[in-house]
Amino acid sequence: MWKNRNVWIVLIGEFGAGIGLWVGIIGNLDFMQQHVPSDFFKSLILFFGLLAGVFVGPLAGRLIDQYPKKKILLVSGLGRTISILVMFIAIQYESIIFMVLFLIFLQISAAFYFPALQAVIPLIVKDDQLLTLNGIHMNVSTIARIAGTSVGGILVVATSLTNVYGISMLAYGFLFIMTFFLQFEEHKVQNQPELKSNHSKKKEKGFSEIFSLIKKSPSVLNLFILNIIPLLFIGGFNLMVIEISDLQHDPSIKGLIYTFEGISFMLGAFVIKRLTKKFSNKQLLYFFTTVVAVAQLTLFFADKHWMSLMSFALFGFGVGCFFPVSSTVFQTSIDKSFHGRLFSFRSMFDRVMFQIVLLSTGLFLDTIGLKYMVLIFGTVSLIIIARLIMKDRRNKQELLETPQNISI
Repeated sequence: MWKNRNVWIVLIGEFGAGIGLWVGIIGNLDFMQQHVPSDFFKSLILFFGLLAGVFVGPLAGRLIDQYPKKKILLVSGLGRTISILVMFIAIQYESIIFMVLFLIFLQISAAFYFPALQAVIPLIVKDDQLLTLNGIHMNVSTIARIAGTSVGGILVVATSLTNVYGISMLAYGFLFIMTFFLQFEEHKVQNQPELKSNHSKKKEKGFSEIFSLIKKSPSVLNLFILNIIPLLFIGGFNLMVIEISDLQHDPSIKGLIYTFEGISFMLGAFVIKRLTKKFSNKQLLYFFTTVVAVAQLTLFFADKHWMSLMSFALFGFGVGCFFPVSSTVFQTSIDKSFHGRLFSFRSMFDRVMFQIVLLSTGLFLDTIGLKYMVLIFGTVSLIIIARLIMKDRRNKQELLETPQNISI
């Protein structure tokens, strides 16, 4: 796998773009802190960007399956790069409206880019290498997140926001250039004779076909449900970090939390390959979603310094093991001709859940507080896991085992 030039292009490009992404996010937070005093309005600004990505999801899925994926990556990468120009206008005129437009353009581009990238990964490596590449890819993303937030935090203090977003733009441009060097064979399903005759019918169905696909594959359906559990934690991650910092009266705890979580995530993505040799995908997915649920419950003691760090470290390790396995199951569970729509739907699902959890976290923190909120989230997570296990035993089916390719 390491002799595969496409693998190196994807990883190096992701690292550069990841740094640009997180430098930009730090810039977003600093800009809103300067010009948006209300936390609720800050949430709304972020909400509009995510909502735009949800709306274009069906279109993105159809186009990714109908057109060359490299072309989709190039166009969406160029869109991410150009979108920074809108943020320069927002800085120049101190305009929140232009920042909202920037986030909308950025999220629309991301709605095309990330599903296309997930659909490309199975095309550049063998099936038995997918889990390894997914784990390494997520580790690279985590390293980029740690480096990007660190660099971004220094830059917002040491230089202007224009320079911060300039660096972000250069990173996106670097990814755009790296994408040109990708070389892989596409599965041009739309050119097959049997599909040509039904082209107009297929076009009418478009994105809706993915729902029939999910119904035909219980492993995919239940994996979507299991994905809710880490999203219950991730959606309110930043808000919980701020709340813990306030509880402990210690601003420095925020950096330690991100560090412990990031290192644990990388450790999980590193060891999961060995665990798959001893346990089935079903066992691993159930176990590590349970780990995430336990991490949620242990945040009841978040007022204690060491306990909060342990909770986030446990969460990082859990999702570090969960996401490579879940991504591999998604990539191998259905025919590659449907990958664009599947990953677009997954992106839409994650965005919607993220928004719901984000708003719910803000509401619960204002009303019942962190301790009781994590008890609710942790209990809901355990109920979801127990319900799926009971369903698995009742139907006597192997839930989330190594799946076989399914097509409609």
